[in-house]
Amino acid sequence: MAASLPLRWGERTYVMGIVNCTPDSFSGDGLPDAGAAIAHGLRSIEEGADLLDIGGESTRPGATPVSAEEELHRVVPVIEALAARGNVPLSVDTYKADVAEAALDAGATIVNDVWALTRDPRMAEVVARRRAYVVLMHNRPAAPAAGPLGGYYPDVHYEQADVVEAVGAALEARVALAVDAGIQRDRIIVDPGIGFGKTREQNLTLLRHLAELKARPGLAGLPLLVGTSRKGVIGLTLGLPIDERLEGTLATLALAIAQGADLVRVHDVRAAVRCCRMADAIVRGDHAAA
Repeated sequence: MAASLPLRWGERTYVMGIVNCTPDSFSGDGLPDAGAAIAHGLRSIEEGADLLDIGGESTRPGATPVSAEEELHRVVPVIEALAARGNVPLSVDTYKADVAEAALDAGATIVNDVWALTRDPRMAEVVARRRAYVVLMHNRPAAPAAGPLGGYYPDVHYEQADVVEAVGAALEARVALAVDAGIQRDRIIVDPGIGFGKTREQNLTLLRHLAELKARPGLAGLPLLVGTSRKGVIGLTLGLPIDERLEGTLATLALAIAQGADLVRVHDVRAAVRCCRMADAIVRGDHAAA
């Protein structure tokens, strides 16, 4: 049975540090072995991460899928070690039910599913039975393109002309699906899926209207996770490669916090923590920056 998260939504912004146990991460920060991943996770905690998100399969545009067995081999030892040596909640970034179950056994308390329980028919049952927390991210199949700044989605159309309406309605449907499956509403976190199946312009529109998204009736009261770190929307907007996107990332974090983001998922933990503390002091008051 998953324990309660030591997080109080709305009081301040929480920082989720990324631990990529993959050789082909889009961000270039894939870690070669469990030892390196564990060291990176512990360093992220020292830099101020409130949570860690451990993933064993790249979700970059055009990435090659890996088997559940390989994913388990990559993430379970890392989660076990960080659960024993760290002091923050752990999330597993997976859409496979078998991987989620093993990760929860190893010490994770959150399942971060980029397909929001729709890719593996067993995932909702596993999350509900284990009383885990779950991140429901908006995503949709789309044809990626390769460019000098990395993979991206140049041509994506939604039935609704307004991408905010489309993403909001889809997230509300995923939340309803989760609750119908027995997942407690207070264990659901929603993520608009910046960079997943969306054009640069659609990503910018979503970032511009996060407050509107969060206020939708079916999403009201649910914590909002925003993950923009080093993503293509920043590279395409600024014309910068992956290793030069820190300032763009921090700009998106500050503006997301101003619109009510509760949790941000990042590669550069130390800089993100400082950004969040400053933004919180402005948006929520000095008490939130402590």
